Amino acid sequence: MKNIKFIKPLLSFFILGLLITTISRIVIFFLYNERIVEVEDYWNLFPIGLRFDVIMLSYLSLLPALFLFFLPYKVILKFNGFIAGYLIVMLSFFLMMELATTDFMYQYDTRPNRIFLDYLIYPKEIGGTLFKNYLGSIISTIVVLGLFVFLLIRYRKKLFYVTDDSVRYGVKLMIFPVVGFLLFFGARGSLVSKRPINESNAMFSTDHLTNTVGLNSLYTVIYAAYSIKNEQNAGKMYGEMEPKEAFSRVKKYMNETDFIDPTSPLLHRVQPDTIRERPYNLVIFLQESLGAEYVGSLGGLPLTPEFDALTKEGLLFTKLYSTGTRSVRGIEAVLTGFLPSPSESVVKLSGSQKGFFTLASLFKDHQYNTSFIYGGMANFDNMASFFSGNGFEHIIDQSRFDQDKHTYAMKGTWGYSDEDLAVKANEYFKSQGEKPFFSLMFSTSNHDPFEFPDGRIELYNKKKKNTVENAMKYADFAIGKFFELAKKEDYFKNTIFIVVADHNTRTYGKNLVPIHKFKIPGLIIGPNVPKGEKYTKLASQIDLGPSLLNLVGLPNVNPMPGRDLFRLGADVPGRAIMQFNNINAFRVDDQVVILQPAKEPLQFKIINDSTFVKAPLNKELAKDALAHVMAAYHSYNDRSYTTNPKANK
Repeated sequence: MKNIKFIKPLLSFFILGLLITTISRIVIFFLYNERIVEVEDYWNLFPIGLRFDVIMLSYLSLLPALFLFFLPYKVILKFNGFIAGYLIVMLSFFLMMELATTDFMYQYDTRPNRIFLDYLIYPKEIGGTLFKNYLGSIISTIVVLGLFVFLLIRYRKKLFYVTDDSVRYGVKLMIFPVVGFLLFFGARGSLVSKRPINESNAMFSTDHLTNTVGLNSLYTVIYAAYSIKNEQNAGKMYGEMEPKEAFSRVKKYMNETDFIDPTSPLLHRVQPDTIRERPYNLVIFLQESLGAEYVGSLGGLPLTPEFDALTKEGLLFTKLYSTGTRSVRGIEAVLTGFLPSPSESVVKLSGSQKGFFTLASLFKDHQYNTSFIYGGMANFDNMASFFSGNGFEHIIDQSRFDQDKHTYAMKGTWGYSDEDLAVKANEYFKSQGEKPFFSLMFSTSNHDPFEFPDGRIELYNKKKKNTVENAMKYADFAIGKFFELAKKEDYFKNTIFIVVADHNTRTYGKNLVPIHKFKIPGLIIGPNVPKGEKYTKLASQIDLGPSLLNLVGLPNVNPMPGRDLFRLGADVPGRAIMQFNNINAFRVDDQVVILQPAKEPLQFKIINDSTFVKAPLNKELAKDALAHVMAAYHSYNDRSYTTNPKANK
């Protein structure tokens, strides 16, 4: 032990940090015991908590570790005070955040997050509220924190000072790679995953509060602060517009009139064409990267015989466009109907992790079973966190597949194959019996490195198996397999299905926005859906939610700005909105307005999706384009994109 005394500051820091977070987690567990123990495998929050505690402590240990390992002993003596001060401050932040957690959790049902940071913007108002309602907590926090800091300062030399020089400098340099690796591993959380673990890895249950108990509050606040960098101010990029005007311009594109709450400007009441005593189920089969250029029935490559055959059984969209170029954009548009913006997708933004409108939350409020079924890991792109906080009761991902005794076709880099997803989903839907359900299925196989089981398809690219074209064809095979299974089950006759892509593959082109790369397939199949027909008007992913709710036959209230395509007048031009990096395209029929940061809007006439001709700027159309971006910005920042705006204030 004598030879490792020089790392005593790090060991003390880790031990004290783990004590703080563990004791806090135990206290929260007993405070919410009745609720937490109702969660299956609730004990998982403790190993998850340890994992996230180590992540935070490892990050914060990197700086003092560099001092301890790379500075000679005589120099370290001069920096003992700095190292001790740094570690005391970090531990104090740990304790302060945990002391603040119980009151915050009582108010918001989650650990401190972006809302906690928002408090700092309004110190007068929030300070007054805190002193009126939480004076006792404030006093106790000050006392406990003050005593803690006093004791750390008093015993700082025993805890955080290096007073032994028995280890040679060369030996320390030899030891550092081992300690450095452990800190790197601890900070990253995993060496197996493609990305460092994030908040989604704590989402093991359908209870958002229970999930957040497994985190620590310093982590959740820092993660929220980190996420702010993605929440760009659209007004500073494209030009300011008052919220009232922005929402007014958006509303004129909506074919709805029954707006019901001024605090949530887009919230409106909807009555479907046919109200059903038992509304239909809804299944969204979201396809990874399945662009229209790969779909035979849309004039693309002959890679989708199963999809093409299914078009005879449903309604095919021939001019449907994605809102973005990433999966989270597709999820955002299809699942929430939210307008695209230069900010990150709401799936990843901290302010939308709870209380944000989704189709899942709407159906859950109407006593539907709600599920997300995915062959990969749901923590990817923060999906698990967003879904568990916004209406999804059941998240079935790779970890659940791993537990099954069923023999699946293949587990690849991104998870289980699409046909395995089809089998799993069909089994789950059968198990629902008479209970109505909503589900989002998300495919994985059509993703680089394009892995799929052997012997399923005749390869399009003969020389090499793992190509995008072959993966597209396999994804199509899995679509066919799913419907083959579903048609044999009772739930099929009571379910509306939509097969739609999240986005295209690699998006590029000569135009400011390569619109031809945004075109995607969409096919609706179900009872009373026209068979073998095509919807030929321009449409956007954000229009799918309102249109599907009409088919389901469920009266509802929602804030979606998309249009019910089945009620759109023949003389009303189609519209699509696309976000490409920080460039926004607002297209109405064959006219498109392009918004770029710090530049005047440009307008083009679209001859075809790849050919643009410069056109005179229609200032009203340009304002409409800006309005849709600013409406997204205001809806997110005002927390008004919900069916219960008062709860989000």
